[in-house]
Amino acid sequence: MRNSQTDKLDKVFSVKPSNIAEKLAEKYGYRPWIVERYLEMLSYEDVIKLLETNEKPLPKAIRCNSFLIDCNMLKERLYRKGVELEEIPFTKYGYLVKRGGEKIGYLHEYLLGYYYIQGPASMIPVDVLAPREGEDILDAAAAPGGKATQILQYTSDKAYLTAVDKNRDRVKALRSHLSRMGFTSYIIIRINALDMPRILLYDKILLDAPCSGEGIIRKDPRRKKSREILDLIYLSKLQVSLLNHLTMNLKEDGEIVYSTCTIGVEENEYVITKALASNPCLEPVETDAPGENGIAEYSNVKFDERVKKCKRIYPHTLDTEGFFICKIRKKC
Repeated sequence: MRNSQTDKLDKVFSVKPSNIAEKLAEKYGYRPWIVERYLEMLSYEDVIKLLETNEKPLPKAIRCNSFLIDCNMLKERLYRKGVELEEIPFTKYGYLVKRGGEKIGYLHEYLLGYYYIQGPASMIPVDVLAPREGEDILDAAAAPGGKATQILQYTSDKAYLTAVDKNRDRVKALRSHLSRMGFTSYIIIRINALDMPRILLYDKILLDAPCSGEGIIRKDPRRKKSREILDLIYLSKLQVSLLNHLTMNLKEDGEIVYSTCTIGVEENEYVITKALASNPCLEPVETDAPGENGIAEYSNVKFDERVKKCKRIYPHTLDTEGFFICKIRKKC
């Protein structure tokens, strides 16, 4: 039987577009219910900024692989080949490609594993995870390898990484990137993270969860209309299941970072609130990650107040993808 708190939380999926949402949706090419959610989350001025920013291509970016090359040396090498880089201020080893982006995936330095092509905001979850040498770490949705390679880079290939993904083709890409970038301290398991054996315990877990991808409209404008509310209901259930299951693979005092490349509360604060309600041992952790605090109340629905410790990254605030990041500690 459903309880009243669950019923209240599930009201986030009931969206009735206003006239303003209808007009903005028509102007910018969205489904009206998507824009209505933005109006609930943000001021009207910020909604306009968000919609306008989503009309602009996402800046190209790379992450220098400091495990194989000094980043200043990489910057000089690429400059000689017509590629100009600019440091990203909010993440380690990240660079915006200011010139020469059309060739960035074909250069010899890329094949040598000296860098990974990665969105600026997608580098932040591993910053928040803060992996350290000697730790047992699980990347629960690891393919194609951006965050897995980042974890091993940050630990100088001295962590013990288990990289998991269920898709055979994506696992091939994961293996290729880990090898290309010079790492060896990992195992790859092709498995659904929901089937991870409970006897396997980790110091840290990264769950960059499957999501609607609403935060990457700048890369894929089709996402303005490609999803229905039913998709969000399905995805949020999956995300809650993944988070609940994987916390059982976490050691006491271990930490899990939950992240998505979407900005809707349905796949973020809603999911965190559900997970906290089902496990009293979990406690969100304050971080110094960039972005705004999580949303504790949305459309007359109150989430767990602790979601304010999570971080939201909007495309119009940092000129990035949209992202959500929450670090959670297992206390018992």
